[in-house]
Amino acid sequence: MQAQMLAPAAVLALWSMIMLWWMAGTRFPALAKADRSKAPKKDGVRGRDLEGWLPEKVMWKAHNYDHLMEQPTVFYAAVIVLAIMGPEALDVTLAWTYVAVRILHSFWQALINKVNVRIILFSISSIALTILAIRAVSATLFFDPGLAPS
Repeated sequence: MQAQMLAPAAVLALWSMIMLWWMAGTRFPALAKADRSKAPKKDGVRGRDLEGWLPEKVMWKAHNYDHLMEQPTVFYAAVIVLAIMGPEALDVTLAWTYVAVRILHSFWQALINKVNVRIILFSISSIALTILAIRAVSATLFFDPGLAPS
């Protein structure tokens, strides 16, 4: 069951890299076409400094990539804890639910970006993640070594 628990985390890690390359593949051509006279006037420009200079649709991919570097850190921690402690089928189902909804969220945000749907997708994934986190805490705080397989 350990591999089944870790597989969703591996898929989300790969998806994060796909979003990185999708972001770069849209951002670099947009940078080449952008009006340099309106570029941020400072050294050490970061991605968020490009807001208002690059088209919104280009920035949507960057926003989603940023999101994949935020909340999923909790997901990775919960998955690792559960994989070590011995996941149950519900844990694997919740992990796959989280990953599937996050990928849907990515597509929605990168292509359409209507907030009313994004918030629903975010809420569903957040509920799955909250339950995963509770189960990870429960698996560790209430661990009974006498019940562990030998």
